[in-house]
Amino acid sequence: MYSYLKGELVEILDDTIVVEVNNVGYNVHIPASMIDNFTGTGQKIKIYTYLHVKEELMELYGFLTRDDLNIFKLLLGVSGIGPKGALAILTVMTPDDLRFAVLGEDAKAIAKAPGIGSKTAQRLILELKDKLKLEDVFERKAVDAAVSQGDALSGVKSEAVQALAALGYSSSEALKAVNGVEFTPDITVEEVLKAALKQMAF
Repeated sequence: MYSYLKGELVEILDDTIVVEVNNVGYNVHIPASMIDNFTGTGQKIKIYTYLHVKEELMELYGFLTRDDLNIFKLLLGVSGIGPKGALAILTVMTPDDLRFAVLGEDAKAIAKAPGIGSKTAQRLILELKDKLKLEDVFERKAVDAAVSQGDALSGVKSEAVQALAALGYSSSEALKAVNGVEFTPDITVEEVLKAALKQMAF
């Protein structure tokens, strides 16, 4: 029904914002982590929305990007996870963190979300591992990388993360270590691995 709302941010609560569009105020539930992106009330914002309808209840859920919204919808497709559970996961994890946790089968990271137990986390991994791709993370970041470091960089980073995961590190740990490496346009996968492993040793 609603693709997005574009209007004035008039109120910020713990996990809800009020967006005024054409003199109508919309309550929009958001991940608590999203609040840090707002400088305060009075600013113009665009929020991608999902309308949840259940019996007599209608609630709007909002996200800053379409990717956030798409991940939210995927989470709703997991049995046992409703809108509040999906929002809780996206409060403690970014969509990319979730991708790495699912592909690295890191149930502990997912279970840190309030109300998500280890069994639910395991089920989430089982149901989403074929729907999420590591490449999606790097494809979106490739444009930024290309500006300063060349198109090949995202491929080098992806290979390094996958190599670390093969060594037994969780994908989220691997990504964090690789992101901490100083990249040059001609850096090799081997050099990235050495630098990442050195960081992980400390």
